[in-house]
Amino acid sequence: MKNDPRQPPTRSYRMVARAEASAAAEQRILEAAVQLFGDRLYDHVSLQSIAELAGVTVPTVLRRFKSKEQLFTASVASTSTHIRAARSLAPVGDVEGVIEILVGTYERWGDHVLNLLAQEGRSTMIRAATDGGRTYHHAWVERTLGPCLGELSPHERSAKLAQLIAVTDLYVWKVFRRDLGLSR
Repeated sequence: MKNDPRQPPTRSYRMVARAEASAAAEQRILEAAVQLFGDRLYDHVSLQSIAELAGVTVPTVLRRFKSKEQLFTASVASTSTHIRAARSLAPVGDVEGVIEILVGTYERWGDHVLNLLAQEGRSTMIRAATDGGRTYHHAWVERTLGPCLGELSPHERSAKLAQLIAVTDLYVWKVFRRDLGLSR
């Protein structure tokens, strides 16, 4: 038996629409949090500012994420997922390709991460996020550029990896792009 078009939609349809709207609101909240935590000091980001940017109410933010701290943690996880997904495309052992991918992630996320790094001494929560980023960067450099080092003694290899980690660090990008105004 077909539904009568003059009748209201069935409940299951409304539940699907509600679930989709809820998921969309949650995504907007997360995107707003990523933007604001990337642009401002943690203490200058309020749940109200996140709610306004996401087009929802503060109670909606709290229903989805429970607290500002949990929302910050979710925003860091989201940012990390984006950065890692982009970096996963780096061709192992291809220096030019690796650097192209790395600079691309710095162009997109560099200022955001610099903002977090500037605050890492103020909060163990922020410090945990930046420490996780450092650990990831070190492992990523070893995975993508380590094969270029050839046969070296363990001490020489460790020293060369340390140099590669240093020259590919976000702060080097900052000096070239932000401080000196050089092109990509």
